Amino acid sequence: MIERCSGIRPARTAVVHPCDASSLTAALEAAHAGLIVPILVGPEQRIRAVASTAQLDISEFRLISTPHSHASADEAVALAKRGEVDALMKGSLHTDELMHAVVAPASGLRTERRISHVYLFDVAAYPRPLMITDAAINIAPDLAQKRDICQNAVDLAHILGIVRPKVAVLSATETVDAKLPSTVDAAALCKMAERDQITGCDVDGPLAFDNAISPEAARIKNIVSVVAGQADILLVPDLESGNMLSKQLTFFNHADGAGIVMGARLPIILTSRADPPRTRLASAALALLVVEAKRSHG
Repeated sequence: MIERCSGIRPARTAVVHPCDASSLTAALEAAHAGLIVPILVGPEQRIRAVASTAQLDISEFRLISTPHSHASADEAVALAKRGEVDALMKGSLHTDELMHAVVAPASGLRTERRISHVYLFDVAAYPRPLMITDAAINIAPDLAQKRDICQNAVDLAHILGIVRPKVAVLSATETVDAKLPSTVDAAALCKMAERDQITGCDVDGPLAFDNAISPEAARIKNIVSVVAGQADILLVPDLESGNMLSKQLTFFNHADGAGIVMGARLPIILTSRADPPRTRLASAALALLVVEAKRSHG
C-alpha cells in the first residue's frame, strides 16, 4: 500500500497534539516517506522539547501553537474547515477528544453518514486484504449506524480497487436468534443490501468468524453464499469484539495493519503508541489514497 502511493502528491495533514515521541516520530516518518506534509498543532514548547529529547528535526515544518489538547483539536478542525489540510492525524490526545471536535455541529466536517473506523489487515494466512469495522469509534451501534459503518468500509474498499467487496456481518452463530440481537441486525442488513440501502457490495450474515473467513468451515455447515469463507470486510457487532479481534490479529498473527476514520469530509489517521512504524506509515498511506480519490472526483 505504501508503494501504491509513489508519485501521489502528499496530503497536507494537521497532526493534532503530537506531544510525545511516538506521535511526533510517526508524523515525521510519514513526511519523510512522502505521504504527508505535516502541520504540527499543539503547545509549541512541549513539541519542541519532545523533538529535542528524541533528536527529531522539525525545523522545516509549520507549527501552530495551542495552549492544550482541546484547543489543538479545535484548531486542527478549523484548518480542515478552511480547506488548509487534506487529512487529520491523531497525536497524543485521547481519541474521544479529537472526535468530539470533529463531530461538533460547527466543525463543518460531518456528512450525512456516521463516522466510523476501519482497520485494514494483511494477514499471512488469508489470501486477500481483510477489513474490520468498527473497532475504535462506535461502541454499541444500532442498525442504522451499522448501515453507515458498512457503507463507509465499502467505500474504502472501492478506493483500494476492490470492485464488489464481500461483507460478512459477524455474530456468534450463523442462524438468526431473537435472543442474540446482533443476528437480527445482521439479517436486516442483508435485506437492506438487497433493497439498495447499502450499495456496491455483497452482504451476508449472521456469520460466525470461522464461516466468514474459512471456505471449509462454510462448507461443513452447508452455508452457500458469495461471502461465506471469502469475506473482504468483517462487520463486527460492537467495538469490544472488533477491538479484541483486531489486536489478536496484530499480536498473535503478526498481521500488518492500518487504521483510518471514514465518514467525515476528510480522512482521519488514528495511530496508537503501541503501533509499530510500519503500521503508522500504512495508516498514512491509506489516508493518502482516500485523499487522492477525493481529488480525482473533485
